[in-house]
Amino acid sequence: MPKNSTFPSGIKALADYAHSKGLKLGIYGDAGYYTCSKTMPGSLGFEEQDAKTFASWGIDYLKYDNCHHDGSKPIERYPVMSKALKKAGRPIFFSLCEWGEMHPAEWGFHVGNSWRTTCDITDTWESMISRADQNELYAQYARPGGWNDPDMLEIGNGGMTKDEYIVHFSLWAISKAPLLLGCDIRNMTQETIEIISNKEVIAVNQDSYGIQARKARMHGDEEIWVAPLSSYRTVVVILNRGSVRYSVNAFWEDMGLDPNTVVEARDLWEHKTLKNRFVGNITTMLNPHSCKMYVLKPIS
Repeated sequence: MPKNSTFPSGIKALADYAHSKGLKLGIYGDAGYYTCSKTMPGSLGFEEQDAKTFASWGIDYLKYDNCHHDGSKPIERYPVMSKALKKAGRPIFFSLCEWGEMHPAEWGFHVGNSWRTTCDITDTWESMISRADQNELYAQYARPGGWNDPDMLEIGNGGMTKDEYIVHFSLWAISKAPLLLGCDIRNMTQETIEIISNKEVIAVNQDSYGIQARKARMHGDEEIWVAPLSSYRTVVVILNRGSVRYSVNAFWEDMGLDPNTVVEARDLWEHKTLKNRFVGNITTMLNPHSCKMYVLKPIS
């Protein structure tokens, strides 16, 4: 039941309005007796009723939290809602949120469409980079239809620098993570809009291969994150996690490329194809807490 003071016209009217603008509408629920704030009822024991209600409202996305339950395991409670949604008569993206406690990457694909691999993120470099690290451990489980979710994007909330937010968006994109904005979209700065609307980076996230990046090499504060893309391309994030400026090399052998391959490099944040052709490696100078993101295309 919608809260009248918040949704005076009802949620169905809100969904219709969102759909008329070419948007989709998500809703929040809980696999317990109450939501995490303990101010609204959860769906435990009422999964079929709530799934049918969500479908009748025109809901497109359900985030399903894990608070105030009966003590049973998520692997027992979440499939109940999954089955209810499949019977509800409307496709609804099912986002599991049990904070990675029971390793949902190992069982989530047959239950939902994404699953949180981490506890809640905060708007700091340390929190963001640690969530990326934890999420990367489950890369093998991500594929079209089911995605690892390291939590929402903090870009625009003001706790990190521009370079750090670019790292944030780059790592979420190359990890094929859901790109869920966590800022107030009514008050976004131009800098925030430019970061979160980078079409070339979003295209990496949405690539048809759907293969999550892995860390190909780690050396101190230097990291190379790599994923194959469609059309014989490779995407790489060259990352400086440290507090001093570094020159960082990314080698073909770390990326699974033949060392003699000649490639063209597209810089996704500068929106330009580099004039030089590269064989064996690519080198870049990185400021602290910054990255470069390239798409490499073989030309011979």
